[in-house]
Amino acid sequence: METKLYVGNLSYQTTEQSLRELFMQAGNVNSVALIKEPGTQRSKGFAFVEMGSQSELQKAISMFNGYTLDERQLAVNVARPREERSGGGYRQNNRSGNSNKRRY
Repeated sequence: METKLYVGNLSYQTTEQSLRELFMQAGNVNSVALIKEPGTQRSKGFAFVEMGSQSELQKAISMFNGYTLDERQLAVNVARPREERSGGGYRQNNRSGNSNKRRY
């Protein structure tokens, strides 16, 4: 069973260590991954916490969903699998090098 939590609405000052210490109150914490911007290493405001068991995961949700940390109310729930992304609006050129736009 899945034991990974999504933790959202984090303050930019929240650290992986402070999250680990908080979630240890609910049980074993296998890992904490604070998601950061690639260039600046500034927090994106969310993290993933992997708990030791399904029961510890449920306990963490009940304890910390809505909990205030660093003046922010946390959103804690079971992490969903990452969804495949589409092309994001990128338009590929055709063979002649022109885009697919019509000219009138």
